[in-house]
Amino acid sequence: MHDMTGKSVMITGASRGIGYEAALEFAAAGANVALLARSGDTLGKLAARIGGRALAIEADVSSYKAVEAAVQKTKASFGCLDVLIGNAGVIEPISLLAESDPDDWGRAIDINLKGVYFGMRAAMGLMQAQGGGTILTVSSGAAHNAVEAWSAYCASKAGAAMLTRSADLEGRQSGIRAMGLSPGTVATEMQRQIKSSGINPVSQLDWSDHIPADWPAKALLWMCSPAADEYLGQEISLRDPDIRRRIGLI
Repeated sequence: MHDMTGKSVMITGASRGIGYEAALEFAAAGANVALLARSGDTLGKLAARIGGRALAIEADVSSYKAVEAAVQKTKASFGCLDVLIGNAGVIEPISLLAESDPDDWGRAIDINLKGVYFGMRAAMGLMQAQGGGTILTVSSGAAHNAVEAWSAYCASKAGAAMLTRSADLEGRQSGIRAMGLSPGTVATEMQRQIKSSGINPVSQLDWSDHIPADWPAKALLWMCSPAADEYLGQEISLRDPDIRRRIGLI
């Protein structure tokens, strides 16, 4: 396990799934963790489980003011921000493009794409001023391949992947380490939503086909170590057996 003692990590979408497991993983590695989500009650319980090194911040990532305030609160509480994990995301609306609701479609962009940008915008200047930091974006195979009825998800994840490359291009010389993680299909509530839609081949997968949420959490921790430096500016795929071996998942 990569030692994160004395480091501070902000995780969006921390109330469940990958974000929840990442909070536990980073806390176990010694990090201070700032937990962001819209579900304040769930966050409070997670923070209580972790203990004094956890900070629960009820915030909507689709609001820049909320994200900026969360970054400042993290700095005030822990003295720095070393890692930003852009994990918050939604799969809805699952709808054919010609039948999609424009407001629902735009809401997915607000969370999945603008939410990632807002985190980067709020954190990068702070990280550059302190000499560097790590920005990790939870991506998806849908960022690179169209999936039926997922136009909002695919488009937003593709944009977030390019934002991560932009963060690397503009931030590497000032110590910013930016990378994406494509975890594959993960056993989370999102997969239950996908399953119930019954629309595309992903919805036909059996629950046993999905990896556990602690696998991408362990991958995110590994990505904070020098062992992942060769992947700066790139997207790591947990479908790759070699990556799984390097992280210790096989």
